[in-house]
Order: sequence, then C-alpha cells, then structure tokens
Amino acid sequence: MLPIAGTARFVSDLHLRAERPDLTRRFADFLADTAAAKVEVLFVLGDLFEYWIGDDDLADPFNLQVCKLLRNLADQGTRIFFIAGNRDFLIGDAFAAAGGITLLSETARVGAGGTPTLLMHGDTVCTDDIPYQEFRRMVRAKEWQADFLARPLSERRAEVADLRRRSAAAMQGKTAGIMDANAAAIRAALTANECTRLIHGHTHRPGHEDIALTDGVAERWVLSDWDTGRGDALEIGVAGARRIDWSA
Repeated sequence: MLPIAGTARFVSDLHLRAERPDLTRRFADFLADTAAAKVEVLFVLGDLFEYWIGDDDLADPFNLQVCKLLRNLADQGTRIFFIAGNRDFLIGDAFAAAGGITLLSETARVGAGGTPTLLMHGDTVCTDDIPYQEFRRMVRAKEWQADFLARPLSERRAEVADLRRRSAAAMQGKTAGIMDANAAAIRAALTANECTRLIHGHTHRPGHEDIALTDGVAERWVLSDWDTGRGDALEIGVAGARRIDWSA
C-alpha cells in the first residue's frame, strides 16, 4: 500500500485534446492551484487525453504542452501518479519520464487520510457492458498493442478516429445501466483489496455513496469528467475528503 502523509488530490476523465484549448487552460489552472496548495500527491485516474496513440507521438506540440505542465508540477515537489484509462492506456515509460509521473497498474491501494483506498479508472467494474469488456481485453493484449504501435502515426490516428466514431454509435444503443458500474463488481473489488474506500472515474457520473460489505461499510467516490461543461477533483487530507469544483 502506498502511504500518503499529506494532502492528495484525484482527477479523472479530462479528455484533453488540441481541439479543446479551454480544457487545457482549466487543467493548467488546476495544476497551478495544486502546487500553490502544496498538495503532496496528485493521482490522475485515466483518460487524461482523449486518445493516446503511443509515446513516439510525444513530439506533437499539444502532447508536449501537457507533458510540460505535468513536469512543472512535479518539479515543484508534488508526486504525480497515473492509472491508464480506456483512451490513454498506451501511455508508457517515455511519457512518464518526460512528465515526471509514476505509472501504476490498473488498480492501486493507497493510505489516503488513513483509510485503505482502492484506486482505478473504473471501466473494469462496468461488467454489464459485455461488448466493451471484450473490446478492452482485445486492446489490452500485448500482441494487439505491438501490432498497433508498429504502424505509422498517421495510420494509428486514422484508426483511432474510426474507433471513436464506432464507439459513439455503439453507445447510442446501450442503456445507462449497462454502461454504469456493477454493484457486485464494486463490492468484490473492495473486498479483494481489503479497502473501505473506492475512488474512480470513467462513468462520467460523479457521486458519493456508502457501499454495504459483509463485514462493514465502505464508501465510493466517482469523479466527474471535464469535457461536458463540468469538472471536479477530490481532495483528501487531515480534514477528510472534499470535492473541488473546477468547472470554470
């Protein structure tokens, strides 16, 4: 378990992209505030980018801009940890080194505010969405990723654009319940990791609720996305947990 002695902040689903400079400005302001508040640790729980086609695209001006924002925060003393999302799971060691961040596995246990806390992007507990879970298994396979990364950048961009179109079309035919987190999967993840708090994003359904476990009660925090006119961060410190509005 990763211990956190001071204040920690958590964000997810920023979906940064060159076409939305407003999101980048908000993120830059958030990072500046994080530094000014002397936050010890920042956790980015996936989908920092709208898409990431490989670390060999790091020279792209927009990607470099985001990388420099993260590096500036890291250089001011805030440790930054990253869990991959469903759109930026190809972020690798080169980006991490350039941005001053530490990559975590798809789940991580931390001692936030003295409470054993489970962190994840959130897509792994959306088990009712069977087509998505099948797609996830495919793109997370080493063979698929090796084949994809071997292609020219232009070809990868075109494929990602096509995947995004098909994903948007597929979502139109799914109910809200199917795309949400599964209650049994949430309880199983908390129990397996011996945690009494879960923090995740992915569903774009910000909220806070108690979760009944067989041996007690846990809490679940769902982070907001940032690209629909809203945006938040969760902050946990000695005074407890509070949600920070970063929608403007």
